[in-house]
Amino acid sequence: MSFAPLRNDRLLRALRREPVDCTPVWLMRQAGRYLPEYKATRARAGSFMNLAKHPQLACEVTLQPLDRFPLDAAILFSDILTVPDAMGLGLSFAEGEGPQFAHPVRSAADVAKLGVPDMSSELRYVTDAVTLIRRELGGRVPLIGFSGSPWTLACYMVEGGGSERFARIKAMLHDDPATLHKLLEINARAVTAYLAAQIEAGAQAVMVFDTWGGVLTPRHFRDFSLRWMSQIAAELPRGSGADRVPLILFAKGVHQLEAIADTGCDAVGLDWTIDLSEARARIGHRVALQGNLDPVALYGNDAAVRAAVAEVLDSFGDGPGHVFNLGHGITPDVDPARAATLVQAVHELSAGRAMR
Repeated sequence: MSFAPLRNDRLLRALRREPVDCTPVWLMRQAGRYLPEYKATRARAGSFMNLAKHPQLACEVTLQPLDRFPLDAAILFSDILTVPDAMGLGLSFAEGEGPQFAHPVRSAADVAKLGVPDMSSELRYVTDAVTLIRRELGGRVPLIGFSGSPWTLACYMVEGGGSERFARIKAMLHDDPATLHKLLEINARAVTAYLAAQIEAGAQAVMVFDTWGGVLTPRHFRDFSLRWMSQIAAELPRGSGADRVPLILFAKGVHQLEAIADTGCDAVGLDWTIDLSEARARIGHRVALQGNLDPVALYGNDAAVRAAVAEVLDSFGDGPGHVFNLGHGITPDVDPARAATLVQAVHELSAGRAMR
């Protein structure tokens, strides 16, 4: 498969901890509900699932933030729950209630029914979207693919949707850890195959979102989440040398940075609850760091946003290996003008710093 040469490689260079002219920036959920053009496309699609499952529409909303802001990466528009949906759990999105599964996984018998989806059929719409987006980007910026972590996917699969206490999956963790590990093992194989398919379709970097890793105790995080992300990092075919596809691991609310870096990932994503200076001192000589502005900073005025950006850049300091991002996804009611201010500030205030 042939694509246009990449014209802006800041992201990939930063993930390899190579010097760049300025710090690259992209935003988690950069294609989303804060953009009026996204809302218009979503309305035209009729439902979130229609939007996600039609490659042309997914491509359209992936490119929308790139047309507004000089971002340094595109990220595939999709959802982390596409994988369990392809396992037959019946995903739907109720207005105002978030994702729901018609067939949650609550027992060993439920787990026994699961298998790794066929990427060429059940999830073909995702890989078709990746290829289309990569072609439509025309080498403007790299394309990031992604998946949820095995643990985070399991949280939704067992709870049947979102949760505040995660009571069902934590009960399984304590009462029947063997069944939970079997579920996590299936998820890990599925995520590995899913990310490999995205890479084959054209993704130039991939990211694993462990959104709910922080609800676990440190020991349980190592046993029930990190173990399986480590397996993905070890088994995912990523190539080598200049063509190697970087892997970013993001575990929200988790400060076991050394253990995450030990997985063999290329970058560790950070939320806003840890200073970049501390993270860099602990692991920045081994992996790149991504993050970590608190998303609510974007509710401030332009001067406040620029000051917050400067604080994050100062916390990292000079030298290569930093990808600027939020500590979690951009929120739906943010003014797009604040996102524009953020991107401009990152590029202006970081100019030359990664060369020193």
